[in-house]
Amino acid sequence: MSDRYSRQTVLPEIGFAGQERVRAAAVLVVGAGGLGCAVLQYLCAAGIGRLWVVDPDRVEVTNLHRQPLYQMSDLGAPKAAAAAERLIGFNPEVEIEAAIERLTPENAARWCGCADIVVDAGDSLALTYILSDECRRLGKALVSASVLGLSGYAGVFCGGGPSYRAVFPEMPRRAGSCAQTGVLGSVVGVLGTLQAHLTLAQVLGLDPPVLGRLVTVDLARLRFGGFSFSRVAEPPEPLLRFIAPSEVRPADLVVDLRSRSEAPVSAFPGALRLSVEEMAGQRLPGGPRIVLCCRSGIRAWRAAQVLLAREARDVALIALGE
Repeated sequence: MSDRYSRQTVLPEIGFAGQERVRAAAVLVVGAGGLGCAVLQYLCAAGIGRLWVVDPDRVEVTNLHRQPLYQMSDLGAPKAAAAAERLIGFNPEVEIEAAIERLTPENAARWCGCADIVVDAGDSLALTYILSDECRRLGKALVSASVLGLSGYAGVFCGGGPSYRAVFPEMPRRAGSCAQTGVLGSVVGVLGTLQAHLTLAQVLGLDPPVLGRLVTVDLARLRFGGFSFSRVAEPPEPLLRFIAPSEVRPADLVVDLRSRSEAPVSAFPGALRLSVEEMAGQRLPGGPRIVLCCRSGIRAWRAAQVLLAREARDVALIALGE
């Protein structure tokens, strides 16, 4: 075995048998931004056998304060490709595959199916629910994290434990972005490194298990906390699910919740253009499936609650992204 890993194999919790488990593991990392940079570097350094990184974005100068995997020479390059190139140079023993695409409900099964563990390092709540649904269906562990400002959390879901939906059955009314509310790069690094540790702990089967655990971090007050959710029950069916735009059927009634200034032309010809507040004052037909779409998925989720309160039975959501 390579001397590269000697300082971790000497640990009694790892040893040569544990390092073999690490080498045999395949991990999907969705997102090569702030969280993803830390996750990818530490999983690659630890010798994870195979890494997939999926991200549709390109490196921008505003990324660099919290995404130190990239350099000025990477500006404009696809993050997934730039990350893979840097990681291969860092540890050629790890097999790395980059995909410059967005993970969606349409391709989630393909990507999640190829890995032993899925790491949610994206910046979209809709993505987290999509990954949670797919990982629960496949029985794969999902390591998810969220960070905003000076705080965040990370936890291990699915894979025989409760899903993300079980712990967070409702979306928040609104969620800020890094661009809107700000974020400190070192905080993102802490949470991403914590995700890498949780992933390795899951691969190694460390005791106590990390599955069904959530760790909270408040670096404004230098406080760490958390709780076990191993006994949390799954929410009842039917669930509000996100679908891909290609899954919209001709008979569906599509409601585009974005304003015309936000999206002058809807992605769906014939879609109703209503805000959440306007929709609350209208009665929609009860026959066809109602598909609610917005940018992040949060307004669609809120609008769905209005319909469900009126005993609507067939509702789907779409997060259109940027």
